[in-house]
Amino acid sequence: MADHHNADHVHGSMDIRAQEKTFAGFIRMSIWVACIAIGVLIFMGLVNA
Repeated sequence: MADHHNADHVHGSMDIRAQEKTFAGFIRMSIWVACIAIGVLIFMGLVNA
């Protein structure tokens, strides 16, 4: 399959700042969405009671 070995590659040398920034944004957005969903559920429970 993909048995291409590049002798010039050095493990751990790639710049991953863009990926780290994207992942941090994804986690931050996921936390916001989860908190809003929980808040909506609590609101719905209080209003319906």
